[in-house]
Amino acid sequence: MTRQIHVGPVPVGGGAPVSIQSMCSTKTDDVSATVDQILRLEEAGCEIVRAAVPDMAAAKAVGAIKSRIHIPLVVDIHFDYKLALESANQGADKIRINPGNIGGEDRVKAVADACRARGIPIRIGVNGGSLERELRQKYGGATAQALVESALGQAAMLERFGFTDICISVKSSSVPVTVAAYRLLSEQCDYPLHLGVTEAGTPSMGVIKSAMGIGGLLCLGVGDTLRVTLTADPVEEVYIAKKILRAAGLRKDGPELIACPTCGRTCIDLIPLAEEVERRLAGCEKPITVAVMGCAVNGPGEAAAADIGIAGGRGEGLLFRKGEILRKVPQEGLVDALMEEIAGL
Repeated sequence: MTRQIHVGPVPVGGGAPVSIQSMCSTKTDDVSATVDQILRLEEAGCEIVRAAVPDMAAAKAVGAIKSRIHIPLVVDIHFDYKLALESANQGADKIRINPGNIGGEDRVKAVADACRARGIPIRIGVNGGSLERELRQKYGGATAQALVESALGQAAMLERFGFTDICISVKSSSVPVTVAAYRLLSEQCDYPLHLGVTEAGTPSMGVIKSAMGIGGLLCLGVGDTLRVTLTADPVEEVYIAKKILRAAGLRKDGPELIACPTCGRTCIDLIPLAEEVERRLAGCEKPITVAVMGCAVNGPGEAAAADIGIAGGRGEGLLFRKGEILRKVPQEGLVDALMEEIAGL
């Protein structure tokens, strides 16, 4: 089990639930726009949010942003250690740095001292683009071993300064490299791990890469917090993160929809039916499994584990619970009957 840190009130590691993160796409010094986006992220289910701090104007906006939001705020710092110091002074809940790119050890120590004094954890964020030149040469590129050696070396630097409130990420845009790096890292340290596949791309491919990389690691018991990175509205990142956690069996904070892929036995227009059920379940918070099956021959049996479900037939369908048929329903009223049954659960 990993050690535990706290990002504001949110525990990370040490057996705490895997938390969902996202990152603002707004200019951080535009306080109103940033707050508006964070409030949308909160509503979607984001539990920790990060904002870029590329300059002092952004750093000085941290306090104003924090005063208007309800989840912990992480700042993302590169190159200038003074931005980390100002962000800490403004009340940031966590600081993401790459100690190797903010200057000499005296500057790293200054950030560590400021964070220790305020109880602010530090995430060491390593990826292929930030990897030290000597490690690239040693390993022949941004390999899993190179990412891990970089991260552990930077963690050792912070620990030399008496700072141990550390979280680590070792992200790559390659799913195999990402998975190998996190597995290797989890074997060599007990720091809480922040999962992600960096630069995953647009949703059409980014969702697949994130599900494979993040979901695969979670199923292996690796990972304490995560961010799905998509070239899209960050709210979409949160929705996908929630689905990954549900698929990995780590969240039961809403319904899970299962549906058959259709075949020659399908007696109903299943695709729009499943889409309608998914849409109408959007506001449901019950931790139930809902099945939408294409035929009455195998539907109830194949979906016997579902809490509630429907199966199509010719002109009518079946409403069933835990594989037991409740009643037949005219096809046009099938979804309404399902939703009424769910309301009574």
